[in-house]
Amino acid sequence: MKFIHIADVHWGMNPDSDKPWSWERAQAIRDTFAAVVKEARERDVDCLFISGDLFHRQPLAKDLKEVNYLFSTIPAIHVCIIAGNHDRIRKSSAVLSFSWAPNVTFFMEDTMKSVYFEDINTEVFGFSYHTPEITENRLLDLTAPENNHINVLLLHGGDAKHLPFDKNNLAASGFSYIALGHIHKPEIIGGTQMAYPGSLEPLDKTESGPHGMLFGEINFSSRKLTSLEFVPMAQAQYISLVIDVTPETSNTELSQRIGREIQRRGLEHIYRFRIRGMRDPEIIFDLQSLETRLKIIEVIDETEPQYDFSALFAEHPSDMIGFYIQALQKEDMSPVEKKALHYGINALLHTMDERS
Repeated sequence: MKFIHIADVHWGMNPDSDKPWSWERAQAIRDTFAAVVKEARERDVDCLFISGDLFHRQPLAKDLKEVNYLFSTIPAIHVCIIAGNHDRIRKSSAVLSFSWAPNVTFFMEDTMKSVYFEDINTEVFGFSYHTPEITENRLLDLTAPENNHINVLLLHGGDAKHLPFDKNNLAASGFSYIALGHIHKPEIIGGTQMAYPGSLEPLDKTESGPHGMLFGEINFSSRKLTSLEFVPMAQAQYISLVIDVTPETSNTELSQRIGREIQRRGLEHIYRFRIRGMRDPEIIFDLQSLETRLKIIEVIDETEPQYDFSALFAEHPSDMIGFYIQALQKEDMSPVEKKALHYGINALLHTMDERS
């Protein structure tokens, strides 16, 4: 039995909503989801499992129609869905009265239910969120039924506020495969038949690395998972880079270096830069022009001005600058103490320049 497993699509989300490329990211979520449906058809899978948070919030009827149309293009594939904490079932949810394509099974209840697909001898289990959080471990005594079916379990959670569970206990429950959702980083849990596909597209700057779907196969005879592969599908990645500078580094040089790094790695990606090292005290790095042209979501300047404190103290032994250096400078200074010393000296030097 071949399957594709995805989760945390967050259809309807606008990542990086304060950035000019936000609309691209929102469209990428839709386009990549459509690409997964196409992959399901081309790979001739039997099932498409969606382990919660298909939608970023309560879906409107138009959202349901959009995704249902895509499901209708793969009529021979069983689509199984649970709702997560973001798209949880409410009394007013449009999903309650929606008519899905015949190949779609949406587990609406908040208690465990199952559906059996005779054509592939596969029974799929799952339940949906009806509340923002599930803090109790509902899975302590959960075991797969003793039958001759391939048994697959869909779950959304894994942290203290969202269906906490013990991985070892769950791995011993006897299911052929456990399709997890909620954690946005892909993880095939070693030594078990459980996995998180991660979010289909990265949704914020903390979600670095590749994102996509899982493609797997379960043997019909042994009912065991025989293969599971992560397949990158996302159109972009959040990439974090460190740029080292020296006191000789100019603002123009830094901008050119960053521009080259982005060109080399791809203009479609979104970047976070951390600038480290010693800089000329007279230089303040300004990358605003670069940030307006390229997808740079954050620049963290951790550089320190390279002051010669011994020379400064010799030059100002009995004024405020000398007293400040003497009071703050010491061995093994913490980052906060270093910043206080550097910022203070910078302010005092510029104050003296204005007076002179």
